[in-house]
Amino acid sequence: MTEIDSRVAARTVTRGAPFWNTRRRDVLAGYLFIAPQLAGSVLFVLLPLALVGWYSLHEWNVLAGTFQFTGGDNYAKLLGDANLRSVLWATALFSVGLVALNLSLALLLAVLLNQRLRGTTFFRALFFSPVVVSLVAWTIVWQFLLQSNGGINGVLGAFGVTGPNWLRGEATAMVSVIVVQVLKNVGLNMVLFLAALQGVPKQLYEAAQLDGAGAWTRFRRITIPLISPTILLTSIITVVGSLQVFAQIAVLTQGGPGMSTTVLVYYLYQQAFQFHHFGYGATLSVVLFAIVAALTLVQWRMRRKWVFNES
Repeated sequence: MTEIDSRVAARTVTRGAPFWNTRRRDVLAGYLFIAPQLAGSVLFVLLPLALVGWYSLHEWNVLAGTFQFTGGDNYAKLLGDANLRSVLWATALFSVGLVALNLSLALLLAVLLNQRLRGTTFFRALFFSPVVVSLVAWTIVWQFLLQSNGGINGVLGAFGVTGPNWLRGEATAMVSVIVVQVLKNVGLNMVLFLAALQGVPKQLYEAAQLDGAGAWTRFRRITIPLISPTILLTSIITVVGSLQVFAQIAVLTQGGPGMSTTVLVYYLYQQAFQFHHFGYGATLSVVLFAIVAALTLVQWRMRRKWVFNES
C-alpha cells in the first residue's frame, strides 16, 4: 500500500468514527454535573452583584416610582458623607474585636478539649450548641440579660456590684455586641481547630519532649505550623462574617447609642430600607464588597508567609 493510500484509509477511518465517543461523553457528563452549581452562582451571585453595581449608578425612589440615572453622584455623596467615618470605625472595631476574641478563645477551647479527660464530650457539645440555636432567639435572650435590670446585673448585684446598662453605654455597647456574637459562633471554630489538632502526629510531640522542649515551645513550633491551614480558613470565615453582622445590631442596639455600633451593613440597611435611598444603599454595598474582597485577598496572599503545610 502506497503512502497516499494509507492517508486516504486513515481519513476514512477518522470520518467514520462516532461523534459521541468516550472522551466527549465524559466531558459532557462533567459539564452536566457542574451545571446546577454554575447556574446557581450566576443567578444568585454574579447577577445580583452586577445589578447592585447598576443600581449604584441610579437613584431609585420606590415610593415615587422613579428610577433615574445619576452616574457617579452616589459615589460623590459617599465621599462627602459625614457619618461614613464613624461607620467605618465602628465596623473596624467590631471586626478586629470579634476576630481576635473568637479565634483565640476557639483555639484555647480546642486545646483544652483535645485532652483525654472525663467530660470532654459533654463540654464539646455544650460549647457547640449555641451554633445551632436560632440567631434571633439567641440575641433576644441576651438583650434581656444585658438590660440595666437584667440577669447579669442581678448576679453582680448579689455581690454588691452595680452594673451599667450594657447596651446603652458607648463604652459597653460595642463590647457587649462582640461578646454576644463570639459566644454564638465560637463553637464552630472550636470544632475546626479540634479536628486540626487531632490530625497532628503525636510522635512529633514525643520527639520534641525528648529534646527538652517545653509545652509552650511545642505549641509554638509544632502545633501552630501544622494547623496553620485551619487558622487561615477560620480567619477568612470569621473576618467575612464580622463584616456581614446585622441581626445582632438590629436587635440589641439599633446602631446606638448614637452611632457607636452602627456598622456598615446596618448603615446600608438604614439608607436603603428606612430612608429609601436605594441607589446610595447599593453604593454602600459596592463598598462592602470591595472591603471583603480586599481583606480576603490580603489574607490569601499572606498565607505564603505563615501557612507551612498547605496541601
